[in-house]
Amino acid sequence: MPITLKIQRSLEGKQWTQDYSLELEKGMTVLSALIKIKETLDPTLSFTASCRSGICGACAVRVNGNAVLACETPLGDLVKRYQSETLTIAPLANFVVLRDLIVDWKPKYTNLKKIKPALQPKDEFSAAAGCKQSPADFKKYQKNSECILCGSCVSECSKSTANSNDFLEPFVFAKAQKFVADSRDKDVLAHLDPAVKEGLWKCFNCQQCAAKCPKGLNPAEDIEKLRIMTFKKKMSSNAGSDHAQAFYDDIRDTGRLDETKLGFKTEGVKSALRVPFAYRLMKTGKLAPFEKTEVIPEIEKVRTILSAAKEVK
Repeated sequence: MPITLKIQRSLEGKQWTQDYSLELEKGMTVLSALIKIKETLDPTLSFTASCRSGICGACAVRVNGNAVLACETPLGDLVKRYQSETLTIAPLANFVVLRDLIVDWKPKYTNLKKIKPALQPKDEFSAAAGCKQSPADFKKYQKNSECILCGSCVSECSKSTANSNDFLEPFVFAKAQKFVADSRDKDVLAHLDPAVKEGLWKCFNCQQCAAKCPKGLNPAEDIEKLRIMTFKKKMSSNAGSDHAQAFYDDIRDTGRLDETKLGFKTEGVKSALRVPFAYRLMKTGKLAPFEKTEVIPEIEKVRTILSAAKEVK
């Protein structure tokens, strides 16, 4: 079956889309199609790939706006999914494009270094004795070790698309959680503090990082775990943590979420000082810090659930 791949290309500031027609062969992947185009149709087409086994992460691209690993994604499956013999291939989003499908990883690695992605071994360990831990402790972060730095999570992250200047990449938060969860690490704050300073509480919770990870990792869940750890470590509050605490306090105290006080509890008097914003909140009934919220009849059951949730590790 003949198919057409519309590949977004770029070179020295110029951008264009180029169509390539080829025969869909049995078992052909996105990567094998790119290789065939380069070898038989256009040697100038540029992309990255290495292991061809879904291990190195180098070949990630976007197909019809969704990040995939080119080496393990069958073209036939994509044709069936999109019900079209024409597919668009583009470089990962939220990266600087160097050429065609090649993106610049240097800024991402710089951000990764911020959370100190290396074990800070406890003083009880030594070169001779090693850094041993139980299988149970290993399983707490085992999944995080499977990240192959493909960039799919970054490409589809809504927050990174909106503004990446105050937010680390999802895989960086996942790496931070790996070391925070490692029982052998002596300095949790070395990984946690930079995560907080670099946007931990600004995640949109769109879940795209979890949905698009080819290895089944869940950076969104790792972000939630890091947030919980900030409370356990009694780190200084900010608008994000205050917002979460306000939710918890409302449910614990009355069994209801009181939106009329949420802004005040999150930002304090600052929410009222932003006059236009405060006026809109008051007009819609979402700013009334002095109104009393009625307690639900079964509040004790709610508090029992909250207590049980706290005991879950």
